[in-house]
Amino acid sequence: MAGKKTEVAETKSAEVVQFDPSMFEADAGMGLENMGTDDLALPFLKILGGMSKELDVLEDARKGDIYNTVTGAVLKGKDGVKVVPCAYQRRFIRWAPLGEGTGAPVAVYTPGEAMPKTQRSTEDNKDYVEDGSGDYIEETHQHYVLVLHEDGQVETALVAMKSTQLKKSRKWNSMISSLTVQGKNGPFTPPRFSHVYLLKTQLEENSKGSWHGWEMSRVGPIQEMATYQRAKDFASSIAAGDVVVKHQDESASGDINPDDVPF
Repeated sequence: MAGKKTEVAETKSAEVVQFDPSMFEADAGMGLENMGTDDLALPFLKILGGMSKELDVLEDARKGDIYNTVTGAVLKGKDGVKVVPCAYQRRFIRWAPLGEGTGAPVAVYTPGEAMPKTQRSTEDNKDYVEDGSGDYIEETHQHYVLVLHEDGQVETALVAMKSTQLKKSRKWNSMISSLTVQGKNGPFTPPRFSHVYLLKTQLEENSKGSWHGWEMSRVGPIQEMATYQRAKDFASSIAAGDVVVKHQDESASGDINPDDVPF
C-alpha cells in the first residue's frame, strides 16, 4: 500500500508543468496601453567621474565605468559595450546656475533657432547668458543607440556628449558617414543603424586635470534581421518626434561629469 502512495506522489510530481517564457508572447503589450512617451525615461549611458555619486552607493562601480541611469547597471569601461547608433541630434541646452533651478533644462535649442547672446568664461569655459541670470548654454550631441548585451537583450539608450567629448562625437559621426559598402549598383553609404560599434572609456588629461572619455571602434554590420528592424524602428520614432529626452543637470545633483573638465 505504501508503495502505491509513493508511486502516485511521484506521478504527480512528474506532471508539474514547466514554465514556458513563450506564454508572454500571447499577452504582448498588456498593461502598457495607457503609457505614452511622457511616462517613460530614456536611459542615458554616462561615464562615472571622480565625483559621481554612484561611486558611493554602488559597490562595484569605479571611475571610468559606464552607468545606465534607468536600470542602474554598471558596465566596465575597459571592456565597453556594443551599441548600434540609430540617430543623432545636436542641441544647445540652457542650464540654471549650480544649486538653482529644478535640475531640468531652462530651455533646449535646436541649430538655427534663435538663442540669447552668451559670453565664454575664461575660468570654466562655459558660455554664460548675457542677461545676468547666471544661466549658461552647453552644446550637447545626442547619440541615440541600441545597447546589445551579451545575453542577447537589446535596449534603447542615449549617449550625450559635451565639452571635451564633442571632438569624440564628431569623430564617431565621421566614422559612420564615411563608411561605404559595395551594392548591386556600386558603392553606397549604408544607414546609420546598419553597423555595431564598441564604446569604451579611456583616461584623458590636459594641463588642468584628467578624466575618462569615450573611445569608439567599429565592430561590423548587424547580423540579425530582428536587431536591424528594431534599430530602424527606433530611428523612425526619433525622426517622428516620438522619443522624449529628459535631461538632468548633473552638476546640480552633485554629480560632476568628467566632460566638465576645462579644455
